Amino acid sequence: MKKLFALLLTLAMVLSLAACGGTSDDSSSSGDDSATESTDTATGDKVVRIGVFEPATGDSGAGGKQEMLGMQYANKETPTVDIGGETYTVELVYADNGSDSSKAITAASELVSKDVSLVLGSYGSGVSIAAGPTFDEAGLAAIGVTCTNPQVTAGNDYYFRICFLDPFQGTVLANFAGEKFGAKKAYLLGEQGNEYDQGLIAFFEQAFTAAGGTVVKDSFPKNNSDFTSYLNKAKSEGAEVIFTPVSIAYATQIVSQAAKLGIDIPFLGSDTLDDNKVLEAAKGTNIQLYVSTFYQEGGNPDFDAGIKDYINNNADAKTANGGDDTIAAVTAMGYDAYYVALEALKAAGSTDSAAVQQALWDVTYDGVSGHIAFDDTNGDAVRDTAYIKVCDTAAGAWTLEKSQTA
Repeated sequence: MKKLFALLLTLAMVLSLAACGGTSDDSSSSGDDSATESTDTATGDKVVRIGVFEPATGDSGAGGKQEMLGMQYANKETPTVDIGGETYTVELVYADNGSDSSKAITAASELVSKDVSLVLGSYGSGVSIAAGPTFDEAGLAAIGVTCTNPQVTAGNDYYFRICFLDPFQGTVLANFAGEKFGAKKAYLLGEQGNEYDQGLIAFFEQAFTAAGGTVVKDSFPKNNSDFTSYLNKAKSEGAEVIFTPVSIAYATQIVSQAAKLGIDIPFLGSDTLDDNKVLEAAKGTNIQLYVSTFYQEGGNPDFDAGIKDYINNNADAKTANGGDDTIAAVTAMGYDAYYVALEALKAAGSTDSAAVQQALWDVTYDGVSGHIAFDDTNGDAVRDTAYIKVCDTAAGAWTLEKSQTA
């Protein structure tokens, strides 16, 4: 239904333009690419711009940089794309959403003003939800990379995504808690007012209680740095697992403080905890930490070798990756998102944003993270598997626990 609506909307726009333009020349036609392409004055090459809507700063800055790393590597690997029989150089245009909903609107507007053909991002559901109306009103398609909250695409014909959703992720982790640990009581902890945290907690609770479990929930205020009282409460309440789907910045503090307190309750984390900074915080401790995520290193040896070479031979890339060459799942997802964007441009045969948006519905791509296709209702990815990783605290590395469906 949503796909049909988008097609009718595009047709209406074309007819409206035709009616207004009368018998004007080709520059007024719906296929005119002048708004979204440019020519490099130095080389004469045609250029197509792809917006990168990601956090380079704020609580989610570390994850945003790793997600961008995948896009940047893909752009280095494949810097051109054939569109309508012509070769275009792909230019990535960046806008930092600052991990903040109000800044996200400004960043989205900045990309609209720079005449990009489509947008990639973001890491973080809250900023994606906030920017959605801006992209919608501009008629500019955005491909969410790892923004998992259902509200990102709901009611928005211009927001797509390549990752699984939180109802699925929350259910996977709730089922894992029962299957792995026989857990009947869970402690749930997230940031107050954070759409991502609170959404995942709600979906975990729904699945966990449906299976006969009980939960104790708490929310901490923004910028909190002392989690001692929350961790002690989890222990005193008799929780058998702790589910805390928080940002990297909070996760590192929670893990470090739990280790000092000697907390021996298993921690379950969402995709945001799949990060080498979290590994660093857990290394050398007795913390039990499991996370759900989109990709496991070793899943595609060619990609793994290529991205590691790129990181190790690029000081900026290594810094963006936290100082080592551990492959974050969000990096693999950023890489795949770039190639999905290229497929949309090729299918559209145009750099025109309306044509690209319409083409996206039918794009399919076999990426390093798996097969990517969009449903006809919301433009959500058709995904049915998550990877559960466990932290090897002796080695400071992730190992695959299992692949799990809901």
